[in-house]
Amino acid sequence: MIIEFRCETEHARRWMGRETLSIDGRDVPVQIAWTATAESRPTGLDMLFELERLVLHKGRHSGADRLKISPERMQARAGTPELIVDFTGAAREPSCSARQYLRPLFNGAAGENAALAAILAGDLPVIEIVDEVDGAVLDRGHPSGEMAAGLSGALETVMARTLTMVAAILSGRPRIVPELARPAQANSVRQPAEYVARGLAVSIAKEIYRLCCYAPHWHVGWRFNDGAGVWQTGDLSGPGWNVLGDPGNHFYADPFPITWQGRTFVFFEDLDHRVGKGIVSAIEFDDAGPIGDVVPVLEEPWHLSYPFLIEDDGALWMIPESSLNGDVALYKCVRFPDKWERHATLLSGLELADATITRHNGLNYLFGAWRDGTAGYSDSLAIYYAKHLSGPWLPHASNPVLIDRASTRPAGNFVTINDKLWRPVQDCAGGYGAALALAEVVELSPTTFRQIVRHSLRPGPAWPGRKLHTLNRCGRLELIDGSRVQPKTRAFGSKFPSVALPARTSPSTAS
Repeated sequence: MIIEFRCETEHARRWMGRETLSIDGRDVPVQIAWTATAESRPTGLDMLFELERLVLHKGRHSGADRLKISPERMQARAGTPELIVDFTGAAREPSCSARQYLRPLFNGAAGENAALAAILAGDLPVIEIVDEVDGAVLDRGHPSGEMAAGLSGALETVMARTLTMVAAILSGRPRIVPELARPAQANSVRQPAEYVARGLAVSIAKEIYRLCCYAPHWHVGWRFNDGAGVWQTGDLSGPGWNVLGDPGNHFYADPFPITWQGRTFVFFEDLDHRVGKGIVSAIEFDDAGPIGDVVPVLEEPWHLSYPFLIEDDGALWMIPESSLNGDVALYKCVRFPDKWERHATLLSGLELADATITRHNGLNYLFGAWRDGTAGYSDSLAIYYAKHLSGPWLPHASNPVLIDRASTRPAGNFVTINDKLWRPVQDCAGGYGAALALAEVVELSPTTFRQIVRHSLRPGPAWPGRKLHTLNRCGRLELIDGSRVQPKTRAFGSKFPSVALPARTSPSTAS
């Protein structure tokens, strides 16, 4: 099979300088057909990209940098292609005989200029891959931009996710074309220089903020609720939220509660800002709130977070996020709450964040935010299934089943309400961890998946701050988390008291 990318010679970028495309672990050869430029680019664009490389990317090259094409590369074509992916804005040649002709669209238009226009309007575009032979939309996704620094970083992110979708289509596996939780929004278009200047200003402001404050600084909110909770109301109303006290040089996030052997503990990510690596810690709760001290329960040489807990076969198990180690590992509790032993590796050789399992129609399904080494961490959903918790775990037929920054990344335990399966998801449309959404899973099997986002929850009067990240419940105990400004000058070692936030009855609004 010969795959051909059609790209514009005058605007060749480093991401185009590939000789293969990874499809289901196989490196499939790619040839490039360099074409004449269909549309000019904004004046000084490459100069601005070079400025970003030096300042924003600290000298590192990105996929958006200019690619120097050798004469040999210009002529290197193996033959007539069977599959063409056209990244230009030019019309398809009527005489083209390829059996499949794919065209990426960015907010409905083709070519790099369309992607740049969306970015300059203030947002990453919705990507659609269209088969120009019959006009069918084969895939659709909305990338997240948490890794995108500046205009060049945003363009690199968009093209990286475009290649993810192209590879999934060319694998021959069935694609699930989703209705996205939020369509792209068009804002007033900024000029490239203005966009870069804004990026530089934001970057400088972030560096100043990091010098003065720990960023981000997450904290856990808890409350006892005898009535309808977040899942029933679709907002944060009800009893006031309390903040779990933390030392100023640590943050707490991703709370998971469990009652086991007659005691209730909340497990969470515990990150020491001075080290920059997370471990899993826990604290006990009684009917009045937290008691005793925070106890470290699991540490590895790599970063751990999101301590998902599950009971199975009479034992208690934990699957902490270990995406930086490139695996999904299962730990068994050998002494509750503070002794855990690694039991099995469920998945290896991949970056999968926030693994969360549910049992449905006789199978275990593992959901996680998947990353293929490029672009964002929060926009691609992969699902695996197995009969038993220890595996073997098999990939869903359509992985990644969803690319949507607003409804992909897990945010806590699944729940079943009135025989309907629900999952909390991170809504990263406004940035990583900015909000929560509650999604009803209406189809789930080894070959199907569909969810509908029913509610959106944002920080507001009941939960001040900029973030809302995780949702879990155990009996009367409800837990969320968020972020706050944490100055580095605060006396270390002291613990903040648990702060009660006021109750609220109106739906949440953005702060």
